[in-house]
Amino acid sequence: MLRTLFLLCFVFTGFSGYSQTKNIKVYLDTKQFYAPGEGNYVEVNLQFAGLTVDYKPVTGGIQAAVAIEMEIFSENKSVQKRAYLLQSPIVKDSIVDDFYEVQRFALAPGSYSMHLKLMDANRPKSLVEADIPLKINELSNTISLSDIQIAEYAYPSTTESPFNKSGYFMIPMISNYFPQSFTKMPVYTEIYNTNILSDTVVGVMYKILNSTKNFELDAFGSFQKKKTDAVIPIFKTIDISNLPTGTYTLQISVINKNFDILSTKEFDFERVNDISTFVDADKIILDPAFQTSIPEDSVGFYLASLIPIARPAEIKNILASLKTKNAEKCRRHIQAFWTVTAPAQPYDEWIQYKKLVLYVEEIYGNNFQEGFETDRGRIYLKYGPPSTLIARESSASEYPYEIWTYNKIGRFSNRRFIFYNPDLVNKTYRLLHSDMLGETKNPGWQQVLSTRNTNRGDVDNPNRNLQPTTGNNSFDYFRNY
Repeated sequence: MLRTLFLLCFVFTGFSGYSQTKNIKVYLDTKQFYAPGEGNYVEVNLQFAGLTVDYKPVTGGIQAAVAIEMEIFSENKSVQKRAYLLQSPIVKDSIVDDFYEVQRFALAPGSYSMHLKLMDANRPKSLVEADIPLKINELSNTISLSDIQIAEYAYPSTTESPFNKSGYFMIPMISNYFPQSFTKMPVYTEIYNTNILSDTVVGVMYKILNSTKNFELDAFGSFQKKKTDAVIPIFKTIDISNLPTGTYTLQISVINKNFDILSTKEFDFERVNDISTFVDADKIILDPAFQTSIPEDSVGFYLASLIPIARPAEIKNILASLKTKNAEKCRRHIQAFWTVTAPAQPYDEWIQYKKLVLYVEEIYGNNFQEGFETDRGRIYLKYGPPSTLIARESSASEYPYEIWTYNKIGRFSNRRFIFYNPDLVNKTYRLLHSDMLGETKNPGWQQVLSTRNTNRGDVDNPNRNLQPTTGNNSFDYFRNY
């Protein structure tokens, strides 16, 4: 799958009366498609943050302009190059919005890199550059799906526009984060070469999977039938208003009449939605097993221990129950939580989790926090034990740190977490950086880890001033996984 999201955020020294910030922000996404008779092509989508470019007076208002150069290389040889000036829509009321650009490059299957140059045409000395890897898969000779493209908004249109595709005008959503304000997910993809089948129709299945726990949410599944063709454009709006907070995978599959899967594409995304699917604890009939598994003097402790694996709306309910200091209510709440979380075997799942809570309490608890309140305890309870763990309690140049690596977290592979202890006491390791969706991301984590003997970097390169010193091995450990 060719799906990459880059955030290019740079600091400039130029200044203009219409500039509202010195930072230019550009979001880039690439998607691969196929056109019969033309071949495979990659679509490059750019979103410019309107508040971060300079505007100049023009007839009818003010306007920004960005000089763009895209050059694609194969084995260090230039194969395509485009250079041009992109002008933003004219702004009449000084309230600026983001503006967009799309370019399409026909490329044979293989590996490429794209060198991108951007310059605010109204701001001198603002040139920025980046290299983006591209991988083009062969889509011409088998039943396949294009990359999944999410639209910020879309509508049927036959007007000539670079943002038109198969009868739809689409502004791409260059993000995989859906806050509560987003209730719909407009999805576009294309199915190729189903005309080689003897069948006259194919099925299209849509699934949303919980990425960390690897199960399907049945309420969000759907099915369509489509007539076979060389290209079948698919546009569907998925209602996510009732999709709770979590990390998910949208999966689209093409199937034949025997329900054999012919091709599948996936899109990983994060949802924040403060809704509650919690069972009313007051209506729970206490199971004697649950009752005896929770000591009277530890009810609050065990209810609070659910917070690392609870959704935001559930956390509110947990905190409300804890404030009552009512042992029976808290015990009912624990049972209600597991009735919803593991309806097949709520008691067994609770007992297994309870063992983990006691383990992290022993290993990670300190004078100020329960084990489940620490970052290491929370990650352990949420994702389980790491596949490998590297611990360095002393270093000539770095704070004590641990690097946890996971071979698999649900549908994700090779995820890493780095914790550090800047206080040097009480085992109070904090999560410094992770490449897991939804967790803390800090591109300058190496700089922070070596703060004792290194000056901070800047926005362009947070690790700019990092100097190689004896014992500074954390980046090698992190990178080599």
